[in-house]
Amino acid sequence: MRNLHMTDRLWTKLLSIRDGKDTFRRKEADPALMLYGPIAAGRDGFVIAQVGQSLDGRVATPTGDARDISGPDGLAHLHRCRALVDAVIVGVGTVQNDNPRLSVREVRGPSPTRVIIDCKGELTGREGLFNDHGAPVIVIQGHDAPASSYRAEVVKLQRSGRGLDPRDILDCLAERGLKRILVEGGARTIARFIDAGLVDRLHVAIAPLIIGSGPCGISLPPIAQLCNAHRPQADIYGLGSDVLFDCCLKAQADSSVWKGQEIRMADDAPASIYANA
Repeated sequence: MRNLHMTDRLWTKLLSIRDGKDTFRRKEADPALMLYGPIAAGRDGFVIAQVGQSLDGRVATPTGDARDISGPDGLAHLHRCRALVDAVIVGVGTVQNDNPRLSVREVRGPSPTRVIIDCKGELTGREGLFNDHGAPVIVIQGHDAPASSYRAEVVKLQRSGRGLDPRDILDCLAERGLKRILVEGGARTIARFIDAGLVDRLHVAIAPLIIGSGPCGISLPPIAQLCNAHRPQADIYGLGSDVLFDCCLKAQADSSVWKGQEIRMADDAPASIYANA
């Protein structure tokens, strides 16, 4: 396990790499550069999914209390990821349940464009992120969603009976210069990007608490045998209050080992709860 110790010098270097003013060298040995360097350097396209959970794999209690899942270092890690990407994606259920800000507050750095997947146009426009005068908001809807008047850009994408294609979502963001993407929640939104083979890295931050029941952070289609489970190569980092698994998924997605299905952003997925906002 690599112990991560972030310094002002290292963080300044990572922000400089993000802005194209410095170069990420993959042989650099510092754990902070090894962990965050690929995100900062992914100007041509990089997708990271992030989950903060308990020891028993829960992201909230059954009643939805999730504010203290991640420790302070796990929360700082999430905000570092936000600061290094161009856009953060969440599903409509995350916005409805958690009312997140999706901004960068725990570290120095820019807040990403906020992207909400709202297939059916369920949001009211009264949600906090439409009215906080923060980073830009993009709402992605199905082509047949009712007209809406948000303080945000609304993008209509073709929707089939299985929902929106995650590839179409990434393509429309890339057209707007948003190529480094953080998929932050909820469980089914993350799962669909993973199962479509679009996630380069999955970060799972585990905090030392046991909840016992409640929603999980990733909800993939069921498998019958463990031989069909995803077994990504993973590096482990000690963040301080939390332990982080940095999982490389893209190598699997590009090989015959990957057993994902063609998954769409489903309209009928139950709202999932994800906090650390």
